[in-house]
Amino acid sequence: MIRSIFTVGGWTLLSRLTGFVRDIVMAAVLGAGPLADAFYIAFRLPNHFRSIFAEGAFNTAFIPAYARVKTVEGDARAKRFADGILTAVVLVQLAILALALMATDWVVATLAPGLSDDPERFGLTVDFTRITFPYLGLIAVVTLVGGVLNANDRFWAAAAASILLNVAMVGTLSVAGLFPTAGHAAAWGVLISGFLQLGLLVFDAERHGLGLRFGRPKLDPEMRAFLIALGPAIIGSAGVQLAIFADTIIASFLPQGAVAALFYADRINQLPIGVVGIAAGIVLLPEMSRRIAAEDFDGARHAQSRAIELTLLLVLPFLAAALVIPEIIMRGLFLRGAFTGEAAAAAGATLAAYGIGLAPFVVTRAFMSPFYARGDTRTPVMATLGAAVINILLKILLMDQFAQVGLAFATSVGGWITVIVLAVLARWRGYECGDAQLLRSLPKLALICAALAAVLWMSAVFGTPLVASFAHGRDEALLALCVVAGGAVYAGLVLVLLGPRYLRSLLRGRP
Repeated sequence: MIRSIFTVGGWTLLSRLTGFVRDIVMAAVLGAGPLADAFYIAFRLPNHFRSIFAEGAFNTAFIPAYARVKTVEGDARAKRFADGILTAVVLVQLAILALALMATDWVVATLAPGLSDDPERFGLTVDFTRITFPYLGLIAVVTLVGGVLNANDRFWAAAAASILLNVAMVGTLSVAGLFPTAGHAAAWGVLISGFLQLGLLVFDAERHGLGLRFGRPKLDPEMRAFLIALGPAIIGSAGVQLAIFADTIIASFLPQGAVAALFYADRINQLPIGVVGIAAGIVLLPEMSRRIAAEDFDGARHAQSRAIELTLLLVLPFLAAALVIPEIIMRGLFLRGAFTGEAAAAAGATLAAYGIGLAPFVVTRAFMSPFYARGDTRTPVMATLGAAVINILLKILLMDQFAQVGLAFATSVGGWITVIVLAVLARWRGYECGDAQLLRSLPKLALICAALAAVLWMSAVFGTPLVASFAHGRDEALLALCVVAGGAVYAGLVLVLLGPRYLRSLLRGRP
């Protein structure tokens, strides 16, 4: 399991690194003005729907259902099951796309009402949304094929697919002069990437004999069980995305640049979430599903505990950096072209607010896995919807005084509430929720994080005068200094406080 986590995490890391290249190009070309705000809102619209109907809900219902059919009835029956779902997914996505394209003005006006008083941003957002929205349908099929691959312990293609999004967008932005605006170039890059991602996963599935074909959907017991699980999963994913999309709705009422600040801060925040948290969740779900089906509950608890332990250990550098040197990160990565020092300061403050919730963000999927592995998609809905309500109320209360920083802080509060409620419900149900080794490790992990934060703070304080005389690259040099100093201290603290033997046992996934 741990090896698979590193496989997924490695490809996801490469995706995030190419994503940073994309964001650097976007920051230089689009900046943080009305053109950028319009594109980011248009980009978020299909992504929110994708997270609700595709990656967020679909995988949690499909993978356990597919794994059960495959285990009990064999590969041929599992393929027919997936073929029927493919037909249903394509038909639903075509209907959604038709409605969205016919009513794009209404969709944008409803989901970003603050743009109605800004004709320039509203018109651009409508244009960009019409280009990017078909991406949703393509990614829905990508998610289905990726779910089949993941359920058969083939993870790399689904993890690597998003690299093509970054490559396509950098490509179109590099020739932005061929488009009406740079925003149009970025939007077309999104759509092109959907075809590229689908091609990659279809190729990998065909190569391993897992290719899907259109089949007649049948309302048999397996399909009914899948749909029963999918309904609550969609509601739960919708609750999470509603809280996230509230950022877009509320930020549309804020001054220009707020949406862009949220976007750049969230991009940094999503690096550890994607590389560590989501990677662990992708691998953990089929692992726990198999163990629980075999009534190996101790093995399921051990798998979950080691996944939580590993994700927290790997996320510590990101957590300390987000809280202590957020503006240095933003200046070092993005301060060039149209991205100004003022934009870097706004994005840095937003990143710090997101950082408060980074720890729960990366372990949320591990705490949901015991429920999903049993086909229980209802219980996580209770946690996510309750947290979403509090999250949105906090956003409304904080938006006037703290602008987009308040929105990010409310998101972090929602993350903590979700994990706490999930842990309480798991204990109440008698499900897996950590073990003794995990509890012994938590104080040591907290100490490592505190020491690392102190080192990063000192590196920033004493490093600033050292780079002040540089003619160029001061921000990049200061960020590099912090990374080197923090990395060395982090490695030393892990070896001293945890020890090589502990690390070997953790990485091997053994008690």
